[in-house]
Amino acid sequence: MGIGSWARGAGMAGIGLLAGCGQAPPAALGTLEWDRITVPAPAAEVIAVVDVSEGQPVKAGTRLMQLDPARGDAQLAAAQADSARAQAQLEELEIGPRQEQIAQAQAQLAALRAQAAEASAYYRRVQPLARQRLVAAADLDRARAAAGNAEASVRAAEQAWLELVHGSRAQDIAQGQAAAGAAQALQAVQAVNVDKLQLRAPRDGVVDALPYRQGDQAPIGAPLVVLLVGPRPYARVYLPQPLRLQVKVGQAAQVQLEGDSRVLKGHVRSIRSEPSFTPYYALTGDDVARLSYLAEIEVDEAADMQALPAGLPVRVRF
Repeated sequence: MGIGSWARGAGMAGIGLLAGCGQAPPAALGTLEWDRITVPAPAAEVIAVVDVSEGQPVKAGTRLMQLDPARGDAQLAAAQADSARAQAQLEELEIGPRQEQIAQAQAQLAALRAQAAEASAYYRRVQPLARQRLVAAADLDRARAAAGNAEASVRAAEQAWLELVHGSRAQDIAQGQAAAGAAQALQAVQAVNVDKLQLRAPRDGVVDALPYRQGDQAPIGAPLVVLLVGPRPYARVYLPQPLRLQVKVGQAAQVQLEGDSRVLKGHVRSIRSEPSFTPYYALTGDDVARLSYLAEIEVDEAADMQALPAGLPVRVRF
């Protein structure tokens, strides 16, 4: 056989072998993840007690850590005192003035009436003397002013006595009720703030990270505890630009852990619309220096976080 004939035969055999192998399904690389939630710091207080450790499973309501409650307890005590004061003022308005206060006002009114009668009598006695020019005109003016002031004092005392007799107005009671309600609401808010100093797990999960330790003082809103939650994991992968056109939300997928023969069935739950540069661990062949799209493939079956920890490298085929 000649060299040309042998080369043509080998080429035909290679073409047949490639046709027999077929084309592998498209795949994307990424990591296995679980949904993460954070428990933020409700106040800038020192961490007094840490009750859990990283990797520990927790149930909803389990206390995770305790912040120093000294400041919160003092603020709660102040709010309770304000609430008690507002409630006492409301009760005083509802009950009305005491009988002793009414009697005191009545006695003061009687005394002022007597003084007014005396001032009026003196003014009447001075008038004829002033006409006969036996007293100075200034003395007559002073007597007239004294009688007028005494009458005004009597009228003021009468109104004060009537105010006590009639009791509190409906508008004053309504204002007292509003003030007492506001004080009670402030007390309830402060009680909630104190209770939040005991950080508790909002859901069942596994403690993934404790960014701060006992004795630290984190700022308000800082993540004190990171929890992994959810009944099933998901794969976070990067879709190369050519593969993006072939993958749709809701499409079935197969998730395979690197170095493991198990294949987990799943579906695409989301694809980011903003492209990014392909990370180094997802670079394969022609994908180098191309844009990629972050996608999440949710596993259909429930799994155990201990058996499938977060961060494992995976390969997803569509």
